[in-house]
Amino acid sequence: MERQIIHVDMDCFYAAIEARDNPSLRREPIAVGSKSSRGVLTTCNYEARKFGIHSAMPNFIAVRKCPHLVILPVRFEVYRFESKRIRSILNQYTNLVEPLSLDEAYLDVSSDERNAVSIANDIRRQIRRVTGLSASAGVAPNKMLAKIASDWKKPNGLFHLAADEISEFMSSLPVSKIWGIGKKAEEKLLAKNIRTCGDLQSYSSLELTHLFGKFGGELYDLCRGIDHRPIVSHRIRKSISVERTFSANLESLEACAEKVQSLLLELEEDLFRIKVDRKIAKLFLKLKFSDFSKTTVERVGLAINESSAQTLLREAFGRKALPVRLIGIGVRLATHQASQSKQLEFEFQN
Repeated sequence: MERQIIHVDMDCFYAAIEARDNPSLRREPIAVGSKSSRGVLTTCNYEARKFGIHSAMPNFIAVRKCPHLVILPVRFEVYRFESKRIRSILNQYTNLVEPLSLDEAYLDVSSDERNAVSIANDIRRQIRRVTGLSASAGVAPNKMLAKIASDWKKPNGLFHLAADEISEFMSSLPVSKIWGIGKKAEEKLLAKNIRTCGDLQSYSSLELTHLFGKFGGELYDLCRGIDHRPIVSHRIRKSISVERTFSANLESLEACAEKVQSLLLELEEDLFRIKVDRKIAKLFLKLKFSDFSKTTVERVGLAINESSAQTLLREAFGRKALPVRLIGIGVRLATHQASQSKQLEFEFQN
């Protein structure tokens, strides 16, 4: 039986909620994030993107590009509430739902007798009716292609990639669209004049393994549109974390502090969507310095908030005071036995 995977992705989720709740802003360029001049943007709407604004952009650069940009504070409790409503809609169609964040998820509807495209459109209509927000969707035989497809006709669109269309579709697809290809891998491919998946298909599995190690074998399949990853609705985890490698090293503690803001929000999103049944034992922060050495600071009893994260950052940065190329922040989960004792409760403090 051919798999039918749907990827549902909300359109500019945070910014769309703000525009919905304040109709006077609907045609204005909107961004969500810290209002501090040293802060960074969490997301923005399509009107703002026309000015070259994007998530993780420093506020002062965004305002320089668009002086009339409306920057609104993050209302995480509102976004979580809407995400919960959307998740309940998705769960009406299948129990094989894999959330990726507050605003996107995979669904496996292979066992449903109905047409997957019809299901995806039903989901989009119901989300609009319940929340007043628009969602885009992609339908394809696997996760990678469904995610690519959901972005194909944004905003408020649906794209279906059928099995007999995959070969032609992949031949001209930019390599940057492949799952797992980051900026450095893309640069490595471009240096060899490999720009499309069609270009990449001319390389053998052995050649790709030589270039990319174990991932090269996966890449051989992925560039052909082959992705066997299952929908995973539950995972047993020892920790939950997010991290980011920066294209330019962060030279100061202040520069690192700005990045920690957005990373902490991503961590909060992940903790919300995963819904672990264990308590949180520790909060930790990891740095990789410009000399590629690493250090990690972790503490029991810290609340999950910016103050705690910045406390860990100051200690970690002070260990070497070198430029930083990577920051990670996360939590370690208590064992099932330890969770019976008094551990740090999962809570967000603003």
